[in-house]
Amino acid sequence: MTRVIVHAGFHKTGTSSLQSYLGQHRKTLAPWLAFYGKADFLNAGTYARIYAQRPFIWRRWAFRRAIRSFLASIPDASVIVLSRETFAGVMPGHRNWQGRIIKGYAYSAVPICRELRREIVRRFPGATVEFLFTTRERESWIRSVYGHLLRSIHLTDTFDEFRARFPDLIDPATEARRIGAALAPCPVHVAALEPHADGHGGPADIVLDLVGVPDRVRASLPPATRANTGQTPAQEAAFFQLNHSGQGKAALKRIKDKMLREAQAK
Repeated sequence: MTRVIVHAGFHKTGTSSLQSYLGQHRKTLAPWLAFYGKADFLNAGTYARIYAQRPFIWRRWAFRRAIRSFLASIPDASVIVLSRETFAGVMPGHRNWQGRIIKGYAYSAVPICRELRREIVRRFPGATVEFLFTTRERESWIRSVYGHLLRSIHLTDTFDEFRARFPDLIDPATEARRIGAALAPCPVHVAALEPHADGHGGPADIVLDLVGVPDRVRASLPPATRANTGQTPAQEAAFFQLNHSGQGKAALKRIKDKMLREAQAK
């Protein structure tokens, strides 16, 4: 029987590090799991994000077609891991089609994950489908979300202004359990980033634990390095000023990308 673990979020909870590590070591881990990450199903991930911002039924159908096409393209395996944070929707702080700030995940994660389950069982009849949500302490999480949005969109709020837009800020672990209850009877795993951040495999240890990859195999792999780390205070200050410069989105993206490349090259 096929076992499929869907790591569906959340953003800024070590997802890039998890995906990078499992992707880098696919061959070594192949006897225990077949891993697929962001680059393997770009269309499905994009349609999930679009649905979260524009939750119309035809957007959901577009996601269904994309994930069905992806699943049809992969071979059978006893354990399959799919990881993409947009399976929970879009990062809070973005705006929906009505211009309202998105403040949580459940409204989009539940229908997206239900589509995932249906399509997985359609492709692998009798499969066991499980969902995994990685979480993070609430205030640390929203601070990381803010830094990411300064870089990725034309955000002009100070952090205090941004934080004030979320007076009833979701706790990621509580949100994950809420989604899990709606997905019953599918097993749903909720794992905090903090206990795993500095482990040998980093956040990927969460998946390796779930799958039961032997310690000897894990010890043979190099230690994880962090991917998609947050910006420095100086970078955030520079992005904040750029977002107030009046330049267009394309120009801002070019400048920010150049700044990040130069920082990484040092």
